[in-house]
Amino acid sequence: MTNTIKSVSGTGIPLMLDDIDTDRIIPARYLRCVTFDGLGDHAFEDDRQQDPRHPFNASKFSGATVLVAGRNFGCGSSREHAPQSLMRWGIKAVIAESFAEIFFGNCCSLGVAAVTAPRDELDKLAAAVEADATLEVVVCLENLTAKAGDLCIPVKMPSSAREALITGEWDYLGQLLSASCAVKEHVLTVPYLNGFSA
Repeated sequence: MTNTIKSVSGTGIPLMLDDIDTDRIIPARYLRCVTFDGLGDHAFEDDRQQDPRHPFNASKFSGATVLVAGRNFGCGSSREHAPQSLMRWGIKAVIAESFAEIFFGNCCSLGVAAVTAPRDELDKLAAAVEADATLEVVVCLENLTAKAGDLCIPVKMPSSAREALITGEWDYLGQLLSASCAVKEHVLTVPYLNGFSA
């Protein structure tokens, strides 16, 4: 069955900085991994070592699923490791003023909802999350809003990406598994797979 993503909810973590590139999200020395396992532990590793007050170090934001960020988030190299590290840290949605195009695409292919909002609205959301780290943030892709307590802000997402998440089309493996009966039937009709056990 495909994995539809119509909304994401959870606590938030604010990181209102601009031009955060993929090298800062996951340092290059962690790109030698064979799998993406364990990358979440090293999200913003260098920034966190240089600044003990970095939000990803703060225990109050532990377990957050919604990242509130600034302009041009995910710029730099096109590595998939950056959104993989955020996702494996626990992030399921990113609300930013804007995204680097390839980073945005990588998020969508992983099922991470990446939506944009005006800076003044982001500042309000970040302040609300900073003031109360237990506040639930709900990113609704169906009506394109982000809510936190009494605050409700409009968000945007390209219609094609939004549709892919809402319908589950982003999840190619899920689509394949949901059609397993049809795949098994088709295998029987392929001459060079004669005798193959599906």
